[in-house]
Amino acid sequence: MPAADKAPWNFDDAVAKRMTFDHIFKTSQSSEMADWWLCNTAYNIEAKACSLLPKILPIGPLMANDQSASNPKNILGSHFWIEDSSCLSWLDQQKPCSVIYIAFGSSTVHDKAQFQELALGLELTGRPFLWVVRPGFISELGKNTTFNPNGIFEENYNNKNNLGKIVNWAPQQKVLVHPSIACFVSHCGWNSTIEGISNGVPFLCWPYFADQFANKSYICDIWKVGMGFQPSVNGIVLREEVKNKVDQLLGDEDIKRRSLELKEMVMKDLAQDGQSSKNFNNFINWLEA
Repeated sequence: MPAADKAPWNFDDAVAKRMTFDHIFKTSQSSEMADWWLCNTAYNIEAKACSLLPKILPIGPLMANDQSASNPKNILGSHFWIEDSSCLSWLDQQKPCSVIYIAFGSSTVHDKAQFQELALGLELTGRPFLWVVRPGFISELGKNTTFNPNGIFEENYNNKNNLGKIVNWAPQQKVLVHPSIACFVSHCGWNSTIEGISNGVPFLCWPYFADQFANKSYICDIWKVGMGFQPSVNGIVLREEVKNKVDQLLGDEDIKRRSLELKEMVMKDLAQDGQSSKNFNNFINWLEA
């Protein structure tokens, strides 16, 4: 598990820390009143955790309407910004298992220095990448500022031989199921975590706050389907670290194998006779009794 300083309520802002702790505490207290806890997870991937809490009914992943994450037409999704579906056509032009997908969710913020190191690290890999840079992602810019990639990359972004594509928001479930995706650089939010493992995609973990550090521990230490970045002494993940971790992850056949095995475990739970389906049907029967 992550160190105590990575607890979900640990923020630099004292007010945010107090509010988050109070929310978690009150949620924990009120949960005792429930007969059942419906959870967006699968029993096979969190069996030990589920066994500790007998009220838990894992019914997930809640992401596909045909018990399969392999068909983009059958994927349900939710989003905060308008999705740029042009990235799917761009992915169609890439080789299988070649693209680095980078997305940090709706809350993560990086300063310009860290943003540029990540951008230059992606260039160093020489691999194609799809990067979600939502408005407000760079702390020095306004929340509604449109990002201009030519101000970050050393060479003109538009002349990079179609190497990279940047969008404000992506249809993530359709991206992760695409055969061109090689790995997922993620903030490790739970939705992103469950979507990634459901599609057998290896992770490069970059948690920002809250439960993301615990999720990163599961990805790297329990499931062993990903790696984390090591910041420098000044707290910035340098471009060389980005390149080295991408190369290391994509060269690790054991991680690729475990990622696909984890996907199969999830799909078994989602099958008609799987644990998630049984739990959901049992809950419906309980409601009707």
